[in-house]
Amino acid sequence: MSTAAPVSHDHRALRFLTAGSVDDGKSTLIGRLLYDSRAILADQLDTLEKRAAGQPIDLSLLTDGLEAEREQGITIDVAYRYFATRQRKFIIADAPGHEQYTRNMVTAAAGSDAAVVLVDITKIDWRAKPVQLLPQTRRHTLLAKLLRVPGIVFAVNKIDAIDDIRPAFEAVAQALRDFAQEAGVEVAGIIPVSALRGDNVTQPLACDWYEGPSLLQLLEALPTTQERSEGDLLQPVQYVARDDGEGTGHQPRTLWGRIAHGAVKAGDTVQVFPSGEVATVAQVRLAGEVVEAARAGQSAGIVLDRQLDVSRGDWVATPKSLQATQRFSATLAWLDTEPAVVGRKYWVRHGNRWVQARISSIDHRLDIHTLAATDAHELAVNEIGEVTVETQQPLPVEPYGSNRVGGALIVVDPTSNRTSGALLVKEAA
Repeated sequence: MSTAAPVSHDHRALRFLTAGSVDDGKSTLIGRLLYDSRAILADQLDTLEKRAAGQPIDLSLLTDGLEAEREQGITIDVAYRYFATRQRKFIIADAPGHEQYTRNMVTAAAGSDAAVVLVDITKIDWRAKPVQLLPQTRRHTLLAKLLRVPGIVFAVNKIDAIDDIRPAFEAVAQALRDFAQEAGVEVAGIIPVSALRGDNVTQPLACDWYEGPSLLQLLEALPTTQERSEGDLLQPVQYVARDDGEGTGHQPRTLWGRIAHGAVKAGDTVQVFPSGEVATVAQVRLAGEVVEAARAGQSAGIVLDRQLDVSRGDWVATPKSLQATQRFSATLAWLDTEPAVVGRKYWVRHGNRWVQARISSIDHRLDIHTLAATDAHELAVNEIGEVTVETQQPLPVEPYGSNRVGGALIVVDPTSNRTSGALLVKEAA
């Protein structure tokens, strides 16, 4: 039985997150990947062996580094780990499993190419009809989908603790497929693993009922997120540098930022937002050197042929490709203990620009158990809803489905300065 489709190899570094419910084995799984790929320093291994005192090594200690995590037995921060195989390099974001720390999972998902959602098979009544998944499994999967994480993998963990492995795994895998189909989630694979024992993590499972890849084999084959180099240019301005020069004459300024999509070369006509001014690109720079062109994913400097009032927070784009708006609909993942309420003012950050905004309406809330839209007048912590937002100044927003950079905003409470939510733009209202 195979639950992962074969994919061609992509040798660029893969950024992936791990998520799941408390005690599903995320830290142990990451520890197993680091241990089996020999990404552990000798002194770390010696410390673990001494702590184990002849017993099996506790691999979760490789990632649960915070003292508060040790005391509580849960992960409460996003810990980044790095390892490599002969096939490719990996960057892992270990996201919290506890519902209280869903905000950290949102942070980890925003820049990831894949998500490994752990499912503890010992917590599921696989004989039930139908099989009920844990709420956090559904929540984390939906958040990964909303944040446009392209490769979602379910790792069904602790198969070593089940007597009837095959029927149990098949029942849980079917429940995951049903949920994914209902939620519109494209699944890259459903993999049975034992993080504690190492079954099917780095080496394929030796059995007659599973013919799919190991978790590591699947991760080695997953594609990275492709920046769109074709089409219109979009670059948020992060920093404006003035060239060193003598006298009071013309001193070119370089507009630096990471290109979100498209490409730029000398001679291109561009438009600056929100001013709407149009100019011609005189030079393109990478790392201080003049180059012929730059494309999506590169941090580039653009020098214009004439002086314009451009500052941090502006956008450089292909003329008429953007339309600034002060009202748009969006999906809101609320992360604050203070509920989101209609009419209250917040700060929002779009690219590198901060503006005041308010939620003009909460259209509905998503029930993570049924995936149905329900009426709501406010959004509590960790709830997801559809809202309409009004901003004090026009913003050149794009649908998040087509552009992660131009379609994402963060919401900040003006009183506490807490990051309160993540807005994913649907369309201008």
